[in-house]
Amino acid sequence: MAPDPASSAVGGSPESSGRDSPVPRQWRNQLGAEESPVKDKAHRRYALAVEKTLALFETALEEWADYIAFLNKLLKTLQARPTSFHTIPAKALVAKRLSQCLNPALPSGVHQKTLELYQYIFTTIGNDGLSRDLPLYLPGLAPTLSFASLSVRSPYLHLLETHFLGIDPRSLRPAMKSIVLALLPGLEDETSEDFTRTLNLVAGFKQAIRPPESEDLGSSHASGDDFFWQCFFLASITSHSRRSGALAYLVRHLPILGQNAHAAAEGDAAQEIAAEKLHAIVTSPEPGLLVRCFASGLADEQLLIQRGFLDLLVSHLPLNAYVLQTRVKATDLELLVKAAVGVVTRRDMSLNRRLWAWLLGPESASQGFDYSEQGQAHLSSRTTYFEKNGLQPLTKALLDMIRGASHGSSAERARPYRICLSLMDRWEIGGLVVPRIFLPVIDSVRQFQTQASFSKADFVEVLRSASVFFDGIESGLIYSEIVGLLTQAIGPGSLGVEGRRDKLALISFIIAHFNVREEEMVTIHAPMTCLAAFFMLQDCKDRQDPQEKSASTPVELRNLEEHVLGVIVSLLELVPDRAFPPRSGANDDDQRVAAGSLKVSNLELLNKIRTFYVREQGNLDSSAPPFSAVHSGELLLERAVNYICDESEEATAIHDISARIRILGLALSKTPLSYHFAAEQILAYLKVRVNVTKDAPMRFSQFAALVQLSIQLHAANRIDATQLSELTVPLVHHAWAFLSPSEPKYHVETVRCLWHLQTTLTTSGRDVEAAISALIAQPPADADRSLSSANNGRTFGVLWSHTLQDASSERRGSKGQLDARYAPRLSGMDHYQVMLTQPAFLILDELLDDRTPSYMVVKAWLNSMIGIDRLFLVFVMKLAELPFVQDITDHRANEKVDDLRHFDFTEDDDHDLCLYYLRTLNNVLRCSGDISRAVLASKHVGFIDQVAHIRGGAEDGEMTLQEFFVRVCVKCIIGQLPSDPSTELSQRVSQLQRYALTILHHFLSDRHATPLSALGLEDLLIEKLAQAINTADPFVQVLLLDAVYDTLKLRHSAVQEMRPTSQASDRRPTTADTSRIGRSSLALSDQQYIPQPMPASLLKCLQAGLSSPDSQMVLDNWVAFLSEIISLYSGCIFQIVIPLVETLCKQIGSTFAALRDTFYCQGFSEDVSGFTSTPESTLIYLLNGLEQCLALAHDQLLAEESQAQLTKGPEQPQSLFGSMVSGVFQSEEPQSRSVTANDRLTVHLAFQDAMRICYTIWSWGQGEESKKQDAASSASFGYTSLRMRNRARRLMEHLFTAEVLECLETIIGIWRSCEVESGRTLVFDFLSSLDACRPRHTIPALFNSIYSRTNPSALPPSRKSTLTITLQDSDLVVFLVEYSRSLDDDAMDEIWPDCMIFLKDLLGNPFPHRQTLPSLVEFASVLGEKVDNTNFGEQRRMRRDLGDLFLRLIAALFTTRPLTFTDTSSMMNTNSSSSKIDSSNIDSSNKITTSADIANKAMDSPRQHPPATGSANDVVSILVSVVPNLPKILLEPDRVLSAAGTISTNVLGPTLRSKAFPSTVSRSTLNLLHELSSLPNTQKIWKKDIGEAFNDNRFFGMDLSLMHDGWLPLLKQWMLTDKERLSLSELLARISGPTTAGIVFGVGATSARLEADRKTQLNLRRIATLVLAAADDAFVGELSAIFDKLVELLSATLTSSPSSATRADVYMVIRALVLKNSPIHLAMLWPVVTAELHAAISSVVAPDDSTASDMFLHSGIIQACKLLDLLICVAPDDFQLHEWLFITDTIEAIHRSSTHQPIALVDEVSEELGSSLGDFTLQTETEAHVAASGPLRRPLLGGQNGISDEVDLGSKQDLVAKVLRPFFGQLSIFAFESTYAMGTLDRKACMEALLKDLFNERSMIKAP
Repeated sequence: MAPDPASSAVGGSPESSGRDSPVPRQWRNQLGAEESPVKDKAHRRYALAVEKTLALFETALEEWADYIAFLNKLLKTLQARPTSFHTIPAKALVAKRLSQCLNPALPSGVHQKTLELYQYIFTTIGNDGLSRDLPLYLPGLAPTLSFASLSVRSPYLHLLETHFLGIDPRSLRPAMKSIVLALLPGLEDETSEDFTRTLNLVAGFKQAIRPPESEDLGSSHASGDDFFWQCFFLASITSHSRRSGALAYLVRHLPILGQNAHAAAEGDAAQEIAAEKLHAIVTSPEPGLLVRCFASGLADEQLLIQRGFLDLLVSHLPLNAYVLQTRVKATDLELLVKAAVGVVTRRDMSLNRRLWAWLLGPESASQGFDYSEQGQAHLSSRTTYFEKNGLQPLTKALLDMIRGASHGSSAERARPYRICLSLMDRWEIGGLVVPRIFLPVIDSVRQFQTQASFSKADFVEVLRSASVFFDGIESGLIYSEIVGLLTQAIGPGSLGVEGRRDKLALISFIIAHFNVREEEMVTIHAPMTCLAAFFMLQDCKDRQDPQEKSASTPVELRNLEEHVLGVIVSLLELVPDRAFPPRSGANDDDQRVAAGSLKVSNLELLNKIRTFYVREQGNLDSSAPPFSAVHSGELLLERAVNYICDESEEATAIHDISARIRILGLALSKTPLSYHFAAEQILAYLKVRVNVTKDAPMRFSQFAALVQLSIQLHAANRIDATQLSELTVPLVHHAWAFLSPSEPKYHVETVRCLWHLQTTLTTSGRDVEAAISALIAQPPADADRSLSSANNGRTFGVLWSHTLQDASSERRGSKGQLDARYAPRLSGMDHYQVMLTQPAFLILDELLDDRTPSYMVVKAWLNSMIGIDRLFLVFVMKLAELPFVQDITDHRANEKVDDLRHFDFTEDDDHDLCLYYLRTLNNVLRCSGDISRAVLASKHVGFIDQVAHIRGGAEDGEMTLQEFFVRVCVKCIIGQLPSDPSTELSQRVSQLQRYALTILHHFLSDRHATPLSALGLEDLLIEKLAQAINTADPFVQVLLLDAVYDTLKLRHSAVQEMRPTSQASDRRPTTADTSRIGRSSLALSDQQYIPQPMPASLLKCLQAGLSSPDSQMVLDNWVAFLSEIISLYSGCIFQIVIPLVETLCKQIGSTFAALRDTFYCQGFSEDVSGFTSTPESTLIYLLNGLEQCLALAHDQLLAEESQAQLTKGPEQPQSLFGSMVSGVFQSEEPQSRSVTANDRLTVHLAFQDAMRICYTIWSWGQGEESKKQDAASSASFGYTSLRMRNRARRLMEHLFTAEVLECLETIIGIWRSCEVESGRTLVFDFLSSLDACRPRHTIPALFNSIYSRTNPSALPPSRKSTLTITLQDSDLVVFLVEYSRSLDDDAMDEIWPDCMIFLKDLLGNPFPHRQTLPSLVEFASVLGEKVDNTNFGEQRRMRRDLGDLFLRLIAALFTTRPLTFTDTSSMMNTNSSSSKIDSSNIDSSNKITTSADIANKAMDSPRQHPPATGSANDVVSILVSVVPNLPKILLEPDRVLSAAGTISTNVLGPTLRSKAFPSTVSRSTLNLLHELSSLPNTQKIWKKDIGEAFNDNRFFGMDLSLMHDGWLPLLKQWMLTDKERLSLSELLARISGPTTAGIVFGVGATSARLEADRKTQLNLRRIATLVLAAADDAFVGELSAIFDKLVELLSATLTSSPSSATRADVYMVIRALVLKNSPIHLAMLWPVVTAELHAAISSVVAPDDSTASDMFLHSGIIQACKLLDLLICVAPDDFQLHEWLFITDTIEAIHRSSTHQPIALVDEVSEELGSSLGDFTLQTETEAHVAASGPLRRPLLGGQNGISDEVDLGSKQDLVAKVLRPFFGQLSIFAFESTYAMGTLDRKACMEALLKDLFNERSMIKAP
């Protein structure tokens, strides 16, 4: 609340109210200044006696009896006054001592005696004296009632009645709030005998301050009571402990404000005026205080107080009161309503009942269950009452609560939802409120989901609360809001595109996350909402004027339209079948209505739905739906059809019609067949769409949608099988285009569409097969036949591959499967013959002519196809159907062929068909590789009911495929011609037998022919057919490669004649053969030969061939050729492997990039001419070639090294790392690299290139990259990426098996270069996926790599790294730690021995590893942690060995690298020369350099791996992670203590005792201390370090950011564990009291004083810090001792030792006590604190040479101001009784009269400093309002948005101008604004402000 600046805050107080002539401001002098001396001797003796008696208070009081004796003596002394004097000497000190005697800790006898003394003083000074001295005596008396016993209450009340009621009203007014607070405790117990007396006393004070000209309004009210009520409301707001007493007074004396100006309507103007005057006394000048009084009471923690204030609302302040509806601001009324409805969260019926009564108005006395017209009229009137008076503020309040909780916790976010749910218990309220808050509630839940700062569990909690609220809302209202959102999204209006899209997103959120599936919702409202969306879309199209410029582009409108269609789909999916009943005779009316609706305009239909949802809110009880169920269903079908068909007529083509077809499919699946449906219209549309030309290619989404639509129409019996068959052919044509191998994006999806179509046609319908066959047999007339055939072959290969992988697990109900009436989709694997038999033979026919491109395509397909056994099964079924070979099916396996019966061929036998099958089979066998032979030999065929089945194992004598075909061949061979055959028959039989022989030769020459020996076929041999045709087409390369190979082979054979040759097959090995080259060493002959170099032209040819795009179609032949060539030139492999690998890797990279980009694209490219081969096959062929090159090179290297080893002789056996220690001091002479070493380096470089490119392929589609893929082709992407990744993984398996060390270093280099955490995690996932990278292989290789860099002489040459990867030993050790952390716990069994040997050998000479020892310690910790989680770790001896090694590692760490801070100090010295810096760097090579800045920076950001050196050297942070695992590593408590002690001695000790302390302390250091303190029984180790650091005089120079979360918890733990040594009494004992003896004029007085000041200051700050660190109320027992010591220090002067310079630190201790102790324990502080604050603030305006000016230094003044600021912010109950002394705590802080003069100390000082309101109003009010208007209460001085406390304390002028003047000028306004804002205390901000002052080195007293 802030007044209008233009009013200068002076309005609101009438000039006649008595405020224009306040009491003269004298009390600042009375409290602080010395009294004027009286010359009378008697008075001087009297004053001297009083001072002498007062001096006894500081020395003679130990027990309560001493207090009574002191009071008696003081009373006698005062009674001995001269009769002519009526003043009290030393009255300020007398008042202070009397207030101290009213300490609640003292017995009631002391209190009675004190009141007796008060009685005498007041009698002596009289009313005038008390009016003048009220600030002296009232603060001490005010708290009495809160603790007074029964014997004290009566004299206390008598004292007030006798002396205070007669005080001058001008003196009472500033203290009125304090007086009210003082009396409220007496009103808490209404049964008390003093209750009435206290009540009358409050009324007496109200009357006492009432202006004399006030008008009596009756019932003890008068027109001048406004000031009293404003003070009373403030007291009730600020003091929750006294609120029950305030409630008791309000119940009896608050005017009834519900009697507003109704009398004016009756002509009684007098009553209207009286009511307005009555209202004015509680609302003038600030009506908001009345509201906040009730709001604070309604928010009280006590249930009875909440209930009382609700009763008070109902009886005295009804909702329709004139005060609330007119005089109170709208925001204040919302505040009151918000507080009132908040009581429903208590779930108490008594509170709810009262709340309903207030919101709905008074109930009728005879209401009950009155269902008569009169009773219903009363209910209607109550609803009208709430709608008129409370609906608007309640709605705004709830909306504010929802918005205000947007950044709160999940519980705060859920609170408004629970309130809304409770309000729905009353339909009169909920029915009006819910429609207004429904959407904001849902939207706030949606926004909460998008906030990253909250977890999923938080969102679930909020969603649960919102769902309960949602479920309580009527379904009609929910859908009316959804319809309203649709209207805003696509209806007319100025809302932008983003806003419209947001409305639709909100609808989708509602459907996805809330229960919209109730019966009424899904059967009535969901269909109606879908219709409304259709009508609105049509209306939107009708409103679009092409001539007008729309705010939205066509693309944006189209996107909105698609979003709306998605909403319709979501809603229709909810609708069950029962929502649309079948049409019957009773539905004739509906039929007529439906027929008539076709003629009704779209706008009329839309208006019907709008009327139902807007006017009736979808209430089915008050009105029927606009359409019947049958009518709704038919309208849905009509609109769905129209929306599909109309899009073809639009100017802008729709790229994705899947949503429209999805809608129609849903509508068809849910509506009966009897509903009217325009089947002819949709069929005509389908025919048009599927017959598009090449000029307008179809998108895949359109194709899939059209297939789905065709299937659904047939399944819903809307079209017959004939009509579906007409659509099948064009659909298959489109599918064929999408199966193009150059576009793998939609392969899997297209095949599934075809099988969906085949399922609809059933297995007896061969339309799909016929269409595919026609495509293959009849290519387009305008296309090149050879190229078209080749493309068809590749396309069929794609179809075959995906069909054979279409297993039963993929036949679950998909998105397209809408209803149970649709049959499950056929499995391609089980029914492939139905679709692929005839097309397969047509494709195999291309093998007849090996001059065509299609021949090479089919051949490549056969060598890489999936399910070749299924292809052979097709041959088996076709051959078994021939009559003359049917008897073969009756034979059993391994029967002799001699048993076959000879037969004669006849003219009736179908020789041509058999010849066709055998010729085709021959072509297959000729063109397929060794895999087909293995399949034929391993797969068995059986016949059940004349149907062939294939199995992996034989059952009941079943023969293999190979045997079956052999028997068929034999059957054809043994067939005889008749005696007189015709020429035609002879030719056919001859051809048949030749092909049979050829096939038989294939089988017998194969390595799998062994089982055929049992058939007795030894005499049957067949000749191999070799053809070589040289043509000019692109595939002539194959023939050329063969010719080249033959010439090179002849040449090579001539050179190798001297070497023995092995028997080998003459046939050319296939790709499958060459890819299986072994990884072991070649078995070379002992005879030596000179290798022939490869011609340079041949190498260039190889590189060009592998790189050329034209060779991609025959790339497999190039790879096979490459394999044979490098085998011929294996002797010079090291000269050619690098360029070959470089070429292959480059080609692999470009091919992979093209394939990866394919899946990023958003469209389907029809232009496939640019890609002559499939990218997948190309990539695999290149990887095969790369693998063969590397395998041969590595085999040759192994053979060469083996030969070199035999030449050198055997080496001595060594351990894992050899003799590591003995080799340390051996001399290492420079040696030239051997030839073998050069060859090994060459191979390793090639391995690295291959590893990098293979890892890139393996990581495809993982991590962040997976989000970039096109979701529409997810299945195809999954298939393709998995295939590529598996191939790359197999290659890397072989590489790792061959050279694990070099490959691992390559992977580590990749890991080190990763910039994101996900990339590094992916590396570990990769290592875990390879069998060759099991930990038992990887860990030893890592150890070898580390030793190769730290101590290479300790390793044999075979285990050394070539160091071709730029890695430091620290990088490797960090990787070792992270890798071991990623391993499974069970892997410890594999690596344990190697790890133990490594650590033992390392500890034998740890010096070479000194840079990596910290990370190795972490590695040992990880081992211990993992072993602890496994059974393997139960072997106690092994774990004890690990513990021993760990302790030795710790010792070695600190031995080789002792902790030092010399470098830190040198870095801090900015004047150091460069030479010094260089030398320091050299010296630090063997030391742990610890810089607090560097450590803090490392802790602020997570440890980054690249570069890893910093991580390896970060000793402290590593130890932080290690210490919690010490019990798991070391097991025994003694060893744990030993390790903890070592760490403490070598890390914490040097850190905390360094000369550079506290700059040496970092966040890591404190974390280490925390972890050590968490270990059991380690208190003796760390508490000494903490104690020494805390008692170090430099401790308060600590970095402030380390205090709150770092040091304070440590100090708290220290206090709990070391109570004997650490106590406040010890710290208090270190502080000596002020003394002046021997110091003032002694030698070195200044130096001694400064030393005493510094010592006292440090101990005070230690006390304050411990108080802040401890739990709340932890030092209640020591409060008395602390208080006594503080009082003693406050007596210090400028010349005492310690001096008054320590006053600022005393104030800091008091601030800590106020923050950490309950107000009830601080009662003893207030008399002293009040007097001290008064003196300090008064000294600001004291003369420079005065005593006060010398007593309070600038630091003390600003700390006194901060103490006062904190007290006003925290507002302890007892301090509020003293608050009026310092600030204006009444309404006059804001609303002041024109003649107002400040009375409070701060305001008076502010005016005296020159900050009058006329000069300062705008600035002070603005700053105070900003600082106090937030939800949290923070101090004004130094707080957020407050006044800065950064000022030079050396200049009083700057201090006054920049801090004190604005602070004093704003404090009263700030205090009132803070109270008015009703914010909660920000205790953390208060503590941080105090810590900032405590750890401010500038405020420290410098040592002498």
